[in-house]
Amino acid sequence: MRLIPEILRAVLLSIGTFGLAAANAAETADWKFDFGTGDTAPGYAAVRPSTAYTDQAGYGFDFGSTVTDADVGGAEPLRAHAVAGDRPFFFSVKVPQGNYRVSVTLGDMAEATATAVKAESRRLMLERVVTAPGEFATQTFVVNVRNFHLPPPPKNAPGGDQVLLDGWEKANGPAGLVLDWDDKLTLEFDPAAGGRVCLEAVEITRADDLPTVFLAGDSTVTDQPREPTTSWGQMLPRFFRPVVAVANHAESGETLKSFLSELRLAKILSQMKAGDYLFIQFAHNDEKKSWPQTYVEARTTYEAYLKIYIAEARLRGATPVLVTPMQRRDWGPDGKIRNSHGDYPDAMREVAKTENVALIDLDRMSRAFYEALGEKDAPVAFNAGGRDTTHHSAYGAYELAKCVAQGIRDAHLPLAADLAEDFTGFDPAHPDAPGAFALPPSPQATAERPRGN
Repeated sequence: MRLIPEILRAVLLSIGTFGLAAANAAETADWKFDFGTGDTAPGYAAVRPSTAYTDQAGYGFDFGSTVTDADVGGAEPLRAHAVAGDRPFFFSVKVPQGNYRVSVTLGDMAEATATAVKAESRRLMLERVVTAPGEFATQTFVVNVRNFHLPPPPKNAPGGDQVLLDGWEKANGPAGLVLDWDDKLTLEFDPAAGGRVCLEAVEITRADDLPTVFLAGDSTVTDQPREPTTSWGQMLPRFFRPVVAVANHAESGETLKSFLSELRLAKILSQMKAGDYLFIQFAHNDEKKSWPQTYVEARTTYEAYLKIYIAEARLRGATPVLVTPMQRRDWGPDGKIRNSHGDYPDAMREVAKTENVALIDLDRMSRAFYEALGEKDAPVAFNAGGRDTTHHSAYGAYELAKCVAQGIRDAHLPLAADLAEDFTGFDPAHPDAPGAFALPPSPQATAERPRGN
């Protein structure tokens, strides 16, 4: 049976290797910023509290952020002055798409500080950086930056020159477009409860030689742009050392078919290189017969489309990884989580076996996680105070990201060597206590629920 449509074959072949060649030809660049009023360290650009972002300058505080000047008393030029804030603030730099190693210096001679750092659309980079009075800390992480443009197909060839963004992506960023798709690298600095951010310096270096973990999936994976909905994909960067980039291309409402027709996979493949990874999690929306244009049957077309993604990753020297969909919070009369995905998890397991692909079994791990919390307390892991039984809270997404990190280790992927040093392993049957998790929320919030369920 031929299950790969000719139109699909044409779209994938139109991608070619142009985008990869262009990425490899990009020049390495460095950006260095010294914050606060005072003498500027040699080789650094001065960023005053009043430095607002403009396209002309190419850097500055963004989205109406306000900070104050701080004399932090350090002996070195970069640690003598800073900007401070007791509310979240944003700093953006106009950069080409690619991977960037980012270093931030935080601290104060006189006061303690406590900071969480996120990037782009609420991707967690640094969970909690605490400095005592008189202490400074420099922490490094990796941010993937992209835009929605694609290398144009050759004359008379099928395809397109941009990802087909949906209305949610066009309307849910602080300035309209979701931050994952603009032409800036945006950092969000969030003070921990009762704490204060004190930022001395930011250094940004292009790092396209690093392996990239591309994520393809739906609303349970994507970088959710607004509180309170949060997905495991935007928590995953926190669990890697600064030698790996995470490029989360997942989007709410997506299916294996729509991810192709909207040229989202094309965008990934245009940037993919040997040594990269493609994590694939679909089923929540693919299983909907009420969505006839994108429905795929578990044992035929679902398996066939998964094999397409696997083949395309391997063709470019990347490693595909299948991730079974986490379960919805649907309790059975026996006090166990019911399977709301039918044959789809088993179908994915079968494809992993026949194609010799690593599998992260988020289906089984999520069941163990929810059941460990119990029916009464499990809503804390879900969006909207538990009224949403599909999407997750920051706590729930954080625990599921830990499940994925453990899955990387259990699958013996080479990527396991790049997990964060403080990740000591995770048993979903013994999750972190919800009360022990305290991540400051981002200022962007909405009551609107993501597409899909």
